Amino acid sequence: MKYKLLSLTILPCVLFALDVEVFSLKNKNPEKILFIGNSYLYYNDSLHNHVRRMLEESYQKKIKTTNYKLVTISGSRSWHHNIDHPLKHKKIGAKRPFELVILQGGSGETDTKKERDIFAKEVKKNITKIQKSGAEAALYMIHAYVPPHKQTNPQMIKDIKQMYIEAGNKNNALVIPVGIAFEKAYKANPKIELHKFFDGSHPSLLGTYLASCVVYSSITQRSPIGIKYDYFGQVDKADIDFLQSIAHDTVEEFFGISL
Repeated sequence: MKYKLLSLTILPCVLFALDVEVFSLKNKNPEKILFIGNSYLYYNDSLHNHVRRMLEESYQKKIKTTNYKLVTISGSRSWHHNIDHPLKHKKIGAKRPFELVILQGGSGETDTKKERDIFAKEVKKNITKIQKSGAEAALYMIHAYVPPHKQTNPQMIKDIKQMYIEAGNKNNALVIPVGIAFEKAYKANPKIELHKFFDGSHPSLLGTYLASCVVYSSITQRSPIGIKYDYFGQVDKADIDFLQSIAHDTVEEFFGISL
C-alpha cells in the first residue's frame, strides 16, 4: 500500500514542500529479519534485540533468533557492506531466507553531494539484490548529531530526511523515520538524553529504545503505546510513556495513517 504525504503545511516534520511517497510492508508480521548497519544499531545491547522483544510481545510468540540477524561494521557507510554474503542466509547461520532486510547508512553520508550520490547508487544496488532474494527492503533513517559533537548542524537532519526519503521513493522501499522521531523528541523535551553524552553521535539507551519503537511501529503499523517491554527494568515508566508517544506520533504523521 502507498501513502502520499502532501506538503510542509500538513506535515512540517517531513520535508519542505516536497511530495513524499512512502510504502508499507506487504508482510506486516515479519519474523525473519536481517539488520545491516554500524554501531548506531549495535550500541546498548543492539537495536535488533529490543525490536525482537517488542515483536514477541506483540505477536505473543517467540521469534527464532536463528533467522533474526544483525550484521554490522563499526564506522561503516552503506558501500562498506557486501550484502551478497548475508543474503545467502545459510552463510550466516539462518535456516530460511529473510523476509525483511533493514539497511542503515553511516552518519557521514549526508556530508557532501558526492557522498549523497554514492549513497543513492548503493541503496539502489542493494535494494535490487534484496528484492531479488525474495525479501522486502527498508531504510533506517539515522538521527543527526547533537552537542558535544563538533559537526552538529541543523542542516544535517534536513539532509538526512531528504536523502532517505528520496532513496525510498526511487526504490519502492519503506523508510523508517528514526531521525525524525529524535528531532521530535528533543523539541518536546530538550532535556531528554537520546545520545551518548560523550560524543553526541551514538544513541543512549533511551535513544535506542525510541528507535526500536519507531522500527516496531513502522514495520507492523501498530502503535507502540502500551508495550510493556522495559529492557528488564532498565527503562522507567515515564520515559517509556514519552518515547512510545513520540514514536506513535512520528509514524502516524510520516505514513499518513492512524495507528
